[in-house]
Amino acid sequence: MPHSLAHIALVVRDYDEAIAFYCDTLGFELVEDTPQPEQNKRWVVVKPRGPGSTSLLLARAATPHQETFVGNQSGGRVFLFLRTDDFWRDYSALIAKGVTFVRAPVDAPYGIVAVFRDLYGTLWDLIQFTDGRA
Repeated sequence: MPHSLAHIALVVRDYDEAIAFYCDTLGFELVEDTPQPEQNKRWVVVKPRGPGSTSLLLARAATPHQETFVGNQSGGRVFLFLRTDDFWRDYSALIAKGVTFVRAPVDAPYGIVAVFRDLYGTLWDLIQFTDGRA
């Protein structure tokens, strides 16, 4: 039976500021923003533009314990990997939009990669694979 990831939950501080960052700054598309008043939350889904199907569920921290994970969901390691077909185009565009890169671009055996922080500090790789992997 084939499987695929549908959503990856990303704990955020605020829905609207997260939507603004992921859609306006990173260029993602807003797939869904549905209020769930009975739970005092929203079902907010964003995804990179293009053919991929994996999306992010922006989950607002609802407790003080959850708030401690905003920006540090992977213990300080790179958490998410944003694939591009043109590294330098997207790197330049993100720099122009104020995205902070914490590791400069490098040519690795598998491709070109640099590490950036999202609005909360979560680390991402911007990566263009050049080794033929899908």
